[in-house]
Amino acid sequence: MKAPPTPQKGGPRINRDIRAPDVMLIDQEGVKQGVTPLAEAQRLADEAGFDLVEIVPNAEPPVCKILDYGKFRFLEQKKAAEARKRQKIVEVKEIKLRPGIDDHDYGVKMRAVHRFFDEGDKVKITLRFRGRELAHQDIGYALLNRVKSETAPVAKVEAEPSMEGRQMVMILAPR
Repeated sequence: MKAPPTPQKGGPRINRDIRAPDVMLIDQEGVKQGVTPLAEAQRLADEAGFDLVEIVPNAEPPVCKILDYGKFRFLEQKKAAEARKRQKIVEVKEIKLRPGIDDHDYGVKMRAVHRFFDEGDKVKITLRFRGRELAHQDIGYALLNRVKSETAPVAKVEAEPSMEGRQMVMILAPR
């Protein structure tokens, strides 16, 4: 006899949906009862006033537990919601600079960069060259090295400064 396919309805099989002739039974206190015929396991679940839930369908024989299915589903949903809440989507924020940026403007941009790092986001620093500024790329490299050295305690360089057309790009990630 082949093993039954895994559940398709979006959750574990319960009560009369379980198809295996024998199951590994765990009672409502969490005590392992051993391999039990399905009919006996279902009878024990009914007597206890709970459901027989297939916890590990791929095991041989499948592991079933006597528990309150409504409470089980509620706790699973709560666990999934907590996991979704904890995960952080890392965004890439962009800061645009020019080679001849003034000190005050540079300070404003650096405060924004530090705020982005505090929020846990990556920062893409774009240095745009216009006209004849393209002939003085060394000024651009010096500016990006200044940014790199000032953010070194809170960030690491993910992509070194490189030219992409008329702009120089560097990506920093929070430590």
